Amino acid sequence: AKLSLMIDKKLLDILVCPVSKDNLIQIGDELISKKGMLAFPIRDGIPVMLENEARKLTPEDIKDL
Repeated sequence: AKLSLMIDKKLLDILVCPVSKDNLIQIGDELISKKGMLAFPIRDGIPVMLENEARKLTPEDIKDL
């Protein structure tokens, strides 16, 4: 089983979505930007904050966040 690592709170506090400048929420091995509707992957404990690496989200994906 793949273990999801929690990103350090201090790092999460300063990281923002490169597209919307919105705060991010960690869910599993992704950082979610509700405003940008993007999910950025976390690989080997390192957030990959590139728009072309992000998964596009639908309103359905973020309605409960």
